[in-house]
Amino acid sequence: MTPNFNPGSKETTRSILRSGYLTVGDALRYNARIIPDSVAIQWDKGALTFTQLNTRANCLANAFLAQGIVRGDRVAVLAENRVEYCEVVYAAAKLGIIVPCLNWRLAPDELKYCINLTSPETIVVSAIHRNLFEQVRNDLTSLKRVIFLDEVPENENEFSYQTLLESGNAREPISNVVPEDALVIVYTSGTTGYPKGAIITHRALFGRAWIWVRDLNLKPKDTFLGWAPMFHMASMDQMLVNNIIGGKFIPIPGLEPERMVHHLFTERLGWFLLMPGSFDPVIELLQKTDKKPVGVLTVGAMADLVPPQTIAEITRLVNAPYLNTFGSTETGMAPASNSTLAIGKVPTDFAKKVNSACEIRLIDQDDQDVPLNEPGELIIRGISICSGYWNNEKTNNDDFRNGWFHMGDVFTMQEDRRVNFVDRRKYLIKSGGENIYPAEIERVLMSHTAVDEAVVVRASDQKWGEIPKAYIAANDPKVSADELMTLCKQKLAGYKKPRLFEFVPLDKFPRSTTGKILRHEVEKWHKE
Repeated sequence: MTPNFNPGSKETTRSILRSGYLTVGDALRYNARIIPDSVAIQWDKGALTFTQLNTRANCLANAFLAQGIVRGDRVAVLAENRVEYCEVVYAAAKLGIIVPCLNWRLAPDELKYCINLTSPETIVVSAIHRNLFEQVRNDLTSLKRVIFLDEVPENENEFSYQTLLESGNAREPISNVVPEDALVIVYTSGTTGYPKGAIITHRALFGRAWIWVRDLNLKPKDTFLGWAPMFHMASMDQMLVNNIIGGKFIPIPGLEPERMVHHLFTERLGWFLLMPGSFDPVIELLQKTDKKPVGVLTVGAMADLVPPQTIAEITRLVNAPYLNTFGSTETGMAPASNSTLAIGKVPTDFAKKVNSACEIRLIDQDDQDVPLNEPGELIIRGISICSGYWNNEKTNNDDFRNGWFHMGDVFTMQEDRRVNFVDRRKYLIKSGGENIYPAEIERVLMSHTAVDEAVVVRASDQKWGEIPKAYIAANDPKVSADELMTLCKQKLAGYKKPRLFEFVPLDKFPRSTTGKILRHEVEKWHKE
């Protein structure tokens, strides 16, 4: 896009515009200069200052260049949370490389789809997930090289991460990166049964950092514990956001309550992220000790899916308010994560305050604004928004029409401009922080020859917030829930498989005049 003024020739214009750019790689270099000895990444066996992280990112970036990996290429990562994951992202930031963040919870068929969607020539693999990688390796159409984080390479076009890192020099690579360049691709579940790759740019990440600082008062002294997978927006966003403002990121391979609670007593945490499924073990550990946290700015997420009494107890134990969030992979913490719930109180009001640096509207099915207190789909535009979905023009045309991102979530707006979540226009199950679309599960269930109809709905769950429940119409009375569960385990990520099955006659399913099953009516069966 060209500016609305004429500074001179195309080359002059390009040079002037480039002088106003700031990228994630620039932010790391800048912090290495002004806070060189501050810790950027810390883990159980060591730490990297901003100077050390910048040096290692430069070495890896130059090693990538020597392999012919350049701006716009994709370097996928299939690994647990660890310091090398962070280094790969920062090396990519220096060069304009794009990092598809692969979900290792997926079944092999799902993972293969996600990798081939973004067609990376290079993939970085950890030992923990080597077996999963080998199950899909021969079906990856674009793959040219594999970088192993922990293992010695055995074949041509396989590399040791450490050897590759040591082969690069530490000078700053020449950068042609611009703010609208993609940095990471984070996969979201798809309404039609296949994941979408949300493109998160340097610009969007700076927008997300701005929102955290402006609305939630995040400071350089605040640490983030990255226990949620780095293929999830929470840990990936916060690794980059915390580092951009000069704060520390601690990667943890997974939900490890003892380690998380340990850091509560050693670090000041800006956001102590907890999601459905993670509260109970943390609360249990905290109730057994007299120690007090060093300091927590906010705790929790997704208050609508957490028992109110749990909110009161965790806020009391960590002495911090509960972060009343509503965001998405595509938007970051926006649009409605700008309020908290009081410490030690059982909340009754979950209305949310809209974030800064974004504009929202609530619209009807004709894209017209709805009145106050009337339900409407939330649409948003602002500096934190992703730049569409990778290789998915149809969805981009639908979801980003008229210059607004259509979230598919229905809210009402109060007179004080706070918003209340009503429902999801695109039916979605949110289980333990993961998004699950019924179409993904129904596609697998319907592949069984004994299944004539499968409808998956959400069921409330004390631990996970929501879980999938499948209603099945079968043409063979011998088919069992165990058999269908085995099929789901083979074809789906573990968190997506239905926890409950119920068999019903085919003619019992409620349908519209066009024959479409009325999912909300089916959901009422479980509630009743």
